[in-house]
Amino acid sequence: MMFRKSFAALLLTLSSSVDGFVPRSMMASSPSTLGVATDPIKSEELVTKEANIKSTRRTKPTLDPLNPEFERIQLVRHLRSTGYNPKEGIPKLRKEWIAEREGKFERYTQMHFAKKGMITEEMLFVAEREGVEPEFVRSEIARGRAIICSNKKHLELEPQIIGRMFKVKINSNIGNSAITSSIEEEVEKLQWSTLWGADTLMDLSTGKHIHETREWILRNSPIPVGTVPIYQALEKVDGIAEDLNWEVFRQTLIEQAEQGVDYWTIHAGVLLPYVPMTVNRLTGIVSRGGSIHAKWNIFHHKENFAYEHWDDILDICAQYDIALSIGDGLRPGSIYDANDEAQFAELKTQGELTRRAWEKDVQVMNEGPGHVPLHKIPENMRNQLEWCNEAPFYTLGPLTTDVAPGYDHITSAIGAANIGALGTAMLCYVTPKEHLGLPNRDDVKAGIIAYKIAAHAADLAKGLPGAQDRDNALSKARFEFRWNDQFNLSLDPVTARAFHDETLDSEASKTSHFCSMCGPKFCSMKITEDVRQYAAENGYGVEEEAIQKGMQEMSEKYKEMGNKLYLDDMENVVNPLADLSP
Repeated sequence: MMFRKSFAALLLTLSSSVDGFVPRSMMASSPSTLGVATDPIKSEELVTKEANIKSTRRTKPTLDPLNPEFERIQLVRHLRSTGYNPKEGIPKLRKEWIAEREGKFERYTQMHFAKKGMITEEMLFVAEREGVEPEFVRSEIARGRAIICSNKKHLELEPQIIGRMFKVKINSNIGNSAITSSIEEEVEKLQWSTLWGADTLMDLSTGKHIHETREWILRNSPIPVGTVPIYQALEKVDGIAEDLNWEVFRQTLIEQAEQGVDYWTIHAGVLLPYVPMTVNRLTGIVSRGGSIHAKWNIFHHKENFAYEHWDDILDICAQYDIALSIGDGLRPGSIYDANDEAQFAELKTQGELTRRAWEKDVQVMNEGPGHVPLHKIPENMRNQLEWCNEAPFYTLGPLTTDVAPGYDHITSAIGAANIGALGTAMLCYVTPKEHLGLPNRDDVKAGIIAYKIAAHAADLAKGLPGAQDRDNALSKARFEFRWNDQFNLSLDPVTARAFHDETLDSEASKTSHFCSMCGPKFCSMKITEDVRQYAAENGYGVEEEAIQKGMQEMSEKYKEMGNKLYLDDMENVVNPLADLSP
């Protein structure tokens, strides 16, 4: 059974990444604790729901589970010719799902449904996407170890699950600023992000027209969209942090909830007593949201209003099914400040806020650093699991060194792969423009690809069923010199093909048994192929036997030539492998 994209994503080709998903028949065996699909006996209601889920998908085109990036590129080319209009938005996949549940429950959250033993359409959708049993999805959500960010107002959404027992997800940040970028550019960044495989997206707009920009993004996004509400609240008070108050913040939350925002980053853990802990830091407070709250706390000498009104925030979330990404406003902005008192004090408060959210059936993930050297990363993961009761961890990198401006997508992807392998559920991408400026579409792509690599490497390390299938398929294509298959199986087919075309751009070169690195005479894989061919032609069962036989023949030839190391006439010497080259 192969995962087929919904009509919504196919129309826009802005699908969430499904790389690593494989047909159940191909899936490796694994412990039952991973919830791998085994097709148990299901209730009539569940069977009906699954049938309805399948009926929402088009039969063509499909996304090949082993090369979704290539398929998305093909779909883009097709749909550009159909005259797609982003102003009209994409079809509302969840319209009937939401209508069926509306008004029937005290709280409207996936956690609430999961605790009641319900398997929702959203759970079924992600179960097929992940290749696991729906019941396993439900149980992970019920215990808080996984979340589905799915505001009931975001009808266009294709559900995505975030949890350490599932594939590592990546988040892409976009957003305008007071200096540059337009609404159209931000929608294009959304399309570009989802094309290359972003699983979620955060709109971090801080300039004008925040509401309108977000509306366009939500109506065209098949992936979960998050925001940092304090940014818009600050705009409402003309950028003066001291003038913020709970009422302005509450109105902003309701406004965004009605639009369909799926998750919020709220820095409720930046408490008044923690602010002085940052005084001796090398880089102070580097989080925008964290610095806004810290400034408000100090100016009024009052506790963080988001912390004080946490229960009110939870009530809003429970009404719309908005997940909370509890912000790390005191994250370290340099490796010098990593794992300090302020960072971990806030993390403990995140744990308190997480447990309070679960009491009201609100889904939560915890945000993490930041700038952390490799040897300090494990401590972050251990503390988060212990203090936050295994809620999903969502980290910005972390960046493992501070010396590479312009290359921080690399410095952070190193840390991201490391912490992802240890259990982080989602990674927030970093672009080459980090610390330098607002990223453009090329920067967005570079950041996403770097983080797709990190996330996939983490999935391999975690041993998720089917995670290695794509690697194996590409390696086989590489060994067999199937160049087009290599390109299509890669995370970035466009760049892979372009690099090959730089030196071997003819169509004939796409079937050649060498590349420009080693050429036709020194390709190790070609030499191995020659050995295997020689073995087959001479009736040898294994390569070792062929090698030994070849060595014996050459030894006999050496004796025939008089046991001489150097010969005057080389033309009469026959190498049994010499004629096998192209």
